[in-house]
Amino acid sequence: MNASEAGGEAHSGVAASDHAHRKVGAAARCGIAVMAKASAPGRAKTRLVPPLDYDDAAALNTAFLHDVFDNILLAASRAAPDATIAAYAAYGPPGSDDFFRSRFPGVDLIEAWFSDFGACLLHAIEAMFARGHKAAVVLNADSPTLPTALLNETAAALARPGDRAVLGPSSDGGYYLLGLKTAHRRLFEDIAWSTERVAEQTRERAREIGLDLDILPGWYDVDDAASLRRLHAEIFDGGAAIARDGAVPTPQRARHTAALLSELWPDGVFGRRAEPRRPIAGAHARPAPSGATI
Repeated sequence: MNASEAGGEAHSGVAASDHAHRKVGAAARCGIAVMAKASAPGRAKTRLVPPLDYDDAAALNTAFLHDVFDNILLAASRAAPDATIAAYAAYGPPGSDDFFRSRFPGVDLIEAWFSDFGACLLHAIEAMFARGHKAAVVLNADSPTLPTALLNETAAALARPGDRAVLGPSSDGGYYLLGLKTAHRRLFEDIAWSTERVAEQTRERAREIGLDLDILPGWYDVDDAASLRRLHAEIFDGGAAIARDGAVPTPQRARHTAALLSELWPDGVFGRRAEPRRPIAGAHARPAPSGATI
């Protein structure tokens, strides 16, 4: 499967879950929105350039999105009756809704594109509450192997009585997930976004407003060459598992990411393709202004 085929092959996997998603989506207790950017070369996953080029970074972004959405839909199929789940893309840039509708038919859309990342997160959360969910979760698009069990654990925690939040800290000091039962604006104010202080500052805001905070085990974002190599090792060598209380959570299979990595970089040496490039339709390998960082 080449880079352009990754999206088409993944489409069928998500479509297979569409019926189950639609069955629970309207009445689901918990909405989970992926902070998602459309896969335009020069706009998506640019922190991975180099070692990747812009076309390959965009193809990897698409594979990540397929795996992250598949993960939410799998969690929805496993959810307890009091912790049901619906999937959303909190997407950008504006005008890219066709990208998401054509590839992820089991996912509803929320346009979320502001200059401040905190405003994007808060808007996505408020939109899910406005659609009738009792809990709202924002999830990154950079962790394709995140264990599905953590999504179900989050929905179950948010189904318990009393106001509370759930935080999934990332190894870089940010967070991969934040779940709420109330749209607390203060959690998104005075945060140094895209720094190693994000998770700790979020904890401080929760303490400030007296909000109970459940902490999930840490995971990692794939946003630089080192974490990309870690992902490759996890998928193909069983490495990078994260222990919790003596147990090792099972990473999500991430079959679309695995297929792309296997074809283009089977040896894990990024920047050197396994075979000559095959063109990606519509690709223009030049950077472009990205707006909000999603």
